[in-house]
Amino acid sequence: MQRILLHSCCAPCSAAILEWMLANGWQPVLFYFNPNIFPEEEYLVRKSELDLYARRLGLEVIDGDWRHDAWRRAVAGLEAEPERGARCLACFKHRLLEAARAAAETGIGLFTTTLASSRWKRLDQVSEAGRWAASQFPGVTFWDRNWRKGGLQERRGALIRENHFYNQLYCGCEFSMAALASRRSR
Repeated sequence: MQRILLHSCCAPCSAAILEWMLANGWQPVLFYFNPNIFPEEEYLVRKSELDLYARRLGLEVIDGDWRHDAWRRAVAGLEAEPERGARCLACFKHRLLEAARAAAETGIGLFTTTLASSRWKRLDQVSEAGRWAASQFPGVTFWDRNWRKGGLQERRGALIRENHFYNQLYCGCEFSMAALASRRSR
């Protein structure tokens, strides 16, 4: 089996990808680095659920820690950007740079991200951020894959129901949370 580092945002977004990887000769190592998630309690709920699911599958999880202040600096000046705008690209670059670093440090050399499984994310931004992050570390490659295709989006929904995953309705950041609250109040 070929090892790959999977930047994982949560269990719901990871499950179908992990199932596919394990069935297709990949040995994923999960990297949980999501300092965008706010508040810290939300971060811990998502982290705990991913840890439990990974343990059931016998997979390793590397914890990138919650450094929300550093993330806030990475998106400074972009707070008023709409969802899927420049703030999201800056966020993806920040998170995937750390994923590329983890891939380099572990000697895995190949990484991908569950961000490319969400219909709420712009795939061009995820691709740009992943390719840029990989370019910062010699010997590291970003597997630029659309994880929505091949039935994975449908399987994701089935696995959420089967596993009774906590399935959040916002990406995790306070700006996305405010946008969700605004949509709900209309």
